Amino acid sequence: QVHLVESGGGLVQPGGSLRLSCAASGSIWSITAMDWYRQAPGKQRELVAGSNTGGSINYADSVKGRFTISRDGPENTVYLQMNSLKPEDTADYYCHVSGRDYIGENFRAWGQGTRVTVSS
Repeated sequence: QVHLVESGGGLVQPGGSLRLSCAASGSIWSITAMDWYRQAPGKQRELVAGSNTGGSINYADSVKGRFTISRDGPENTVYLQMNSLKPEDTADYYCHVSGRDYIGENFRAWGQGTRVTVSS
């Protein structure tokens, strides 16, 4: 099994910054992609930022120029640096990791979610 542990959420004022972390552990042979999603109250979960092992990175239009996704490969950890936060960034943020385990099976795993609240 693959386990994801997220941290870094909290309450921040508009214009502030937060850094989310997600560490993957368990039966991981290789990782294909590490992504961040978010779900605001009453809305569907949406992709915020995605990163694959080929080096391709993509962002939702709403966060371009403000959020940065990065990875620490050896530690199987992905980060989301969030700057210039806006109230509309308020949501539960979820880490998502896909890859292959030690027996050659593909896996997809979700973190438990971390809440980000942007409010004055």
